[in-house]
Amino acid sequence: MNEAIVTKYRGATDSRGSRIVAKACGGLRVSIPYPYNLSGEAVHEAAALALMSKAGWTGKLVVGYMPDGGYVFIVR
Repeated sequence: MNEAIVTKYRGATDSRGSRIVAKACGGLRVSIPYPYNLSGEAVHEAAALALMSKAGWTGKLVVGYMPDGGYVFIVR
């Protein structure tokens, strides 16, 4: 199985705290509160793992970087 997951940071608003959003093809999406106990790539990996769990996917994540500052993970 090869699935792509794109993650992006979303800053705090008046009604929500900072979060990481992970999206996959087919409209599958998950948003997690920003995990301040992690840093860098690990923050985005946590969101990708949450999406994998929601979808019932298993496998290893391979990471890449987007020009806009987001991350892309491939589930292999």
